[in-house]
Amino acid sequence: MNKLSARTAANLSSSHFTNVDIQGPNGLQLQHDLLIQDSHQRCTGLGLHLRESLDYSAQAQADFKLAQERCARLQAQARPVMEMLLDQVSGTGNMVCLADAQGTILMSAGRGGAMEFAERVALRPGVSWAESSKGTNAVGTALITETDVYVHADEHFIRANQILTCSASPIMDHSGNVIGVLDVTGDQSSFHPHTLALVKVAARSIENYWFRDHFNRQIRMHFHLQAELIGTVAEGVIAMGPDGRILGINRAGLALLGTSNAGARVQGVRAIFGMGFGELMDRLRSSSLAPLALTLPNGQEIFARAQLSDLSVGQSFAMPPPLGQHRQESVGQTDTPTAPAASTQAELPPKKPNSPPPDLKELARDDATMRSVVDQVSRVLDRDIPLLILGDTGTGKEFLAHAMHRASLRHEQAFVAVNCASIPETLIESELFGYEEGAFTGAKRRGATGKLVQAHGGTLFLDEIGDMPLSMQARLLRVLQERKVVPLGSHKAHEVDISLVCATHRNLREMIAQGLFREDLYYRINGLSVRLPRLQQRSDLAALCQKMIKQFAPNQPLSLSPELLKAFQAYDWPGNLRQLHNVLRTACVMAGQDQQLTRVHLSSDLLEELGLDRPSSVSSSKEEHKAAKSAAPAALGQAVNELALSTIREALAQCQGNVTEAAKLLQISRNTIYRKLKGKP
Repeated sequence: MNKLSARTAANLSSSHFTNVDIQGPNGLQLQHDLLIQDSHQRCTGLGLHLRESLDYSAQAQADFKLAQERCARLQAQARPVMEMLLDQVSGTGNMVCLADAQGTILMSAGRGGAMEFAERVALRPGVSWAESSKGTNAVGTALITETDVYVHADEHFIRANQILTCSASPIMDHSGNVIGVLDVTGDQSSFHPHTLALVKVAARSIENYWFRDHFNRQIRMHFHLQAELIGTVAEGVIAMGPDGRILGINRAGLALLGTSNAGARVQGVRAIFGMGFGELMDRLRSSSLAPLALTLPNGQEIFARAQLSDLSVGQSFAMPPPLGQHRQESVGQTDTPTAPAASTQAELPPKKPNSPPPDLKELARDDATMRSVVDQVSRVLDRDIPLLILGDTGTGKEFLAHAMHRASLRHEQAFVAVNCASIPETLIESELFGYEEGAFTGAKRRGATGKLVQAHGGTLFLDEIGDMPLSMQARLLRVLQERKVVPLGSHKAHEVDISLVCATHRNLREMIAQGLFREDLYYRINGLSVRLPRLQQRSDLAALCQKMIKQFAPNQPLSLSPELLKAFQAYDWPGNLRQLHNVLRTACVMAGQDQQLTRVHLSSDLLEELGLDRPSSVSSSKEEHKAAKSAAPAALGQAVNELALSTIREALAQCQGNVTEAAKLLQISRNTIYRKLKGKP
């Protein structure tokens, strides 16, 4: 046997091993020691040696580029979480890495001398840290065991790596497959017992982002045994189709329910929750601000909220209508259909049978500019004329594209949206065009379908097309001309029939003059261009506000006070509809059981921008601010701000929206509550 740490050897030889509680501290240490021992034995079996020289070689550039393309979605969702994690560990000289399912480093981030340290120990993009290459290490061992792992100092199999301490957590998709691993590594002197816990929380955050993104067009129920943990990384999330089929449950949800994804899909909603899908949705819909308490068939109580992802900037937020309005459930009917209906991630839940499709004119409301836009769009509907939507960020470009799709003859096919500004330049090609089986090392067995092929028969929405790289512009132009797509690694062309809608906030004509946008592509996508007005320019602000309020507080006679409406109408709304949506959503939470939204329900910084002062009865004194400043780190010092935000929302619900009472309950200041609800630190 290869040499293990003295602590490991002592624990493994303990005569009291069989009597140790495996869930207690000693038991957990023994579990860790056994894991390290097993890894060392695997390394020996692989023919690795203790004095193995460190392999600095990286994948060939072409292979690494394809690996990054394969993991484009994972990288996009991991990047903000890695930045958060780096803030937590950067003071210790550690660095944060993301590896793919084969152990190849995709991204690494560090500050100060961390990156120089990473180069010295071969922790850089393109280098494999699989066990077969680097021996026992957190990345490779986490992938093999599919568990959270730390490997410290001489626990590394190869001596050259024993200067390191590393903590890693595998990242799993909605089906329970490992898609990558998140890792924090530093010099062994930087070891801290809490690092693995931070990495685990961050990895679960990425998993939840992946889950919500995959099921972003489906009904999702968020739940936990403790109401205050809904909205945190610890929450369970279950995705259901509009017909009540269970589509997936995240890892936390499986643990809370004591089931597996496959088992849940077979059992169905009724077996898991003790009621049919229709009754469950009716009960969730009738719940207002507070989470709904549900008792499972085994007697366990959970708290739940339901969410149907909004598709744009504050236009539609209501829960779906009661299932009884969709169809009637017969006695003994199961929640699992005998023949699951085909669906794609990009599709919306089907509209109600026997009801007309959404009317584009609903967008016009009482605004003359929007009426003109809707009239123009309606005239080119189903005429194979590409639409170019211009307008500032947050004006509702995607919602207009969606409404056009739902009103068209293609409404039963997929609506596929691609934000060209959010995808790295090196990854956008595989995202749009897909890749074939065997296109690169470690590719999915069946390859991956690109967005263009996914949209076949339906509508492709290219948002922020002004941010598309020039090289991709040329290839997109060819696809639009030939109506054929050739995936990466393939010589076979696939026919595509799409309705094209593009959008941008940029001035494309200026970009053409600067050589940043192809003129021939501009004329190809600009069959008709329409410009959406800024919110400040619209005359239907009052109607927009009331519709949003009704959707945020459907069971409450809540309205906007004349004072706030006047202030809103005078405000320039730099974030447009998206900003209005966020403001009203927060205000409705703050309102509690009040019947009118007033300045009391708005955050201090917005009141300053609106030119309004907060009433003295709810303003913080200097003494309170000083006390809150010292109390805030104790109350809100958790590593993950999601938990703090969830706790604040629950406190507000318990206090009927009374900010002062919620602040006393949490021992923080009112300003802290407003700041946290705005997403600020």
